[in-house]
Amino acid sequence: MSVFQITASSVVGCVRENNEDMILVDGQFVRNKTVNLTSTIDLSTRYLLALADGMGGHNCGEVASQDVLQNLQFYFNDIPAGLTTDKFNEAIYEWLGSMNNNIEAKGRSDAQFEGMGTTLVALALYENKFFWMNCGDSRLYRLHNGKLRQLTVDHSLNNLTGEKKHSHIVTNCIGGGCKTSYIDIIDCTNQIAPGDTFLLCSDGLTDMVDDDVIQQKLLEGANAEDLCRLAENEGGLDNVSVVIARYE
Repeated sequence: MSVFQITASSVVGCVRENNEDMILVDGQFVRNKTVNLTSTIDLSTRYLLALADGMGGHNCGEVASQDVLQNLQFYFNDIPAGLTTDKFNEAIYEWLGSMNNNIEAKGRSDAQFEGMGTTLVALALYENKFFWMNCGDSRLYRLHNGKLRQLTVDHSLNNLTGEKKHSHIVTNCIGGGCKTSYIDIIDCTNQIAPGDTFLLCSDGLTDMVDDDVIQQKLLEGANAEDLCRLAENEGGLDNVSVVIARYE
């Protein structure tokens, strides 16, 4: 058995009227609130932490992020047991294709949802293996031996052009008119160690707060709500969502 101390918080920020982010943690959906919990996990089973940053304007992004996380939760829990890493990857890609079709179909049937989409970043435990997954520009970080490192790669215009400053133009997402969506799936089992801290966040945090500041705050014991408030204090130009999972 392993223990994760988890905090999750999602806030609207200082400028937006609506929170289009959503978090999935320990079977709970988190938006406009904070949760703190201790998860005792049998590593031979499955467990999922995920965060989605919706896009597409008022209501639309909110619907996209919720639909994706609800669908992913159901699908992940229903994946057959005993899959190899390759077969697990195939299963997630099958889900991605189906989810894209669902979102596009919703847009065709109701004009208010046309063009909606969302990012997705997740840390998943499946039968003694950990995987991180990423579609878009939300991020997963690992704090190990006092050093914070981004594990995921941003699917953004600036990342393609080599610019260090973050771009709000994503080159990959779920829905959003993206016809060639893909998802990075990496077996990170060997990168999980007791004492590590994992951070999942939307760009509402990283656009406002530099990585070295985030690192220092985590070392000082900051929780998810602390980081959300820090982003708001720096301007809070977007919704801010944060998950911190400390592996004990």
